[in-house]
Amino acid sequence: MGQSKHDHSTLKFPEGFLWGAGSSAFQVEGNIKDSDWWEWEQTHQPEEFRSGQAADHYNRFEEDFKLAQSLGHNAHRLSLEWSRIEPREGEFDDNEIEHYKTVLKSLKDKGFTVMLTLHHFTNPAWFAHLGGWSSGKSVYYFERFVKRVVPELKDYVDLWITINEPWIYATHAYVIGHFPPQKKSYWLATKCFFNMAQAHKKVYRFLHVVDPHVKVGFANPVESFETFHAHSLQENLAKWVLDNIRNHSFNWFTQKTHDFLALNYYKHQRISINGHWQLPSLVEAVKTGKDVTDLGWEIHPEGIFDVLIDFSSYKLPIYITENGIASKNDDRRVRFLLSYLKEVYHASQSGTKIKGYFYWSLLDNMELNNGFDPKFGLIEVNFETQKRTPKPSSFVYKEIIKNNGIPHYLLKLLGHGIQVEEVVKSK
Repeated sequence: MGQSKHDHSTLKFPEGFLWGAGSSAFQVEGNIKDSDWWEWEQTHQPEEFRSGQAADHYNRFEEDFKLAQSLGHNAHRLSLEWSRIEPREGEFDDNEIEHYKTVLKSLKDKGFTVMLTLHHFTNPAWFAHLGGWSSGKSVYYFERFVKRVVPELKDYVDLWITINEPWIYATHAYVIGHFPPQKKSYWLATKCFFNMAQAHKKVYRFLHVVDPHVKVGFANPVESFETFHAHSLQENLAKWVLDNIRNHSFNWFTQKTHDFLALNYYKHQRISINGHWQLPSLVEAVKTGKDVTDLGWEIHPEGIFDVLIDFSSYKLPIYITENGIASKNDDRRVRFLLSYLKEVYHASQSGTKIKGYFYWSLLDNMELNNGFDPKFGLIEVNFETQKRTPKPSSFVYKEIIKNNGIPHYLLKLLGHGIQVEEVVKSK
């Protein structure tokens, strides 16, 4: 018999790898009363789903950053809330700009690499009243906001994200109707998508005028796709179409304006022929009996490997800017972290240039239209007392960060090294 290929060494990530977590302003800060989302949730959401004070991160950011530092994080992703800075059209609040400067300086003083998102789903209410991202003037308004804040904050930012998940925003706001303004129009969704693409390009160029060496990208919500029937031409064609539209279309319309790729990965989708006309459709994960998150998304670690290998063809550095699990059972989060990061390691070993990983999210937060029930955080938040409690998963993540890799002993949590005989005898 040949020698075993089982290796007990640490699964090492590249030197200088960024390890951190993320958040968005509206989901953690609280009391953002000039936002379109705040306005919308007062009439469209039950009281328990409204953001309220959220995690009160606006006042507790110092405590939260110290916790992240104690847990070994060397990077952090966060966003600005446009409606705080420009609460009324053309009127900028210097005090709020100073607040965000203080927030960013706090991160830099603690040694964090800072990734700042300029737009993360929410807008000023006045902007929404003027048509929001479906308006022809949306690009002008957003660019004006960016030109006001970037010179003030640029010294505290290492990596810029222009827009978070433009495809998701366009479809959820203007097709599915989960986000305000809840208008169902493919035409408005298309206008929104292309306005966001134009805004990204303009902001990219402006940032490079401010600093020719700046690094800019957008956060792309990517999915992995798999057919039920490998031989099915219809299913494979549907897979090709969905992959290109959902994963790659914004990249195509914003070519040559990416210094890196920022990938948000949550979902694996399965495609099957359905109905009398043999039309392929997506199959809900719960219908397959597969293991799913509390939001019903299939847990499929291999999917992140497939996506990373696919995007390696762009020949750009890649940051995983969101990846996480909604689960009230933290043991599942531990297994999620280990199994997904193991696949990230394999993608890196396969030649993909991966530069960092940002778990979503640092804190339990308000998950937009899903309210406070989904628990993504590495840190538990009691929303009545605002007490923070790091979960066991946060300490597993800390061990990974400390080793800049996955030590073999942690793989026992995935079943490595467990003797079958002992398990069977224990029954």
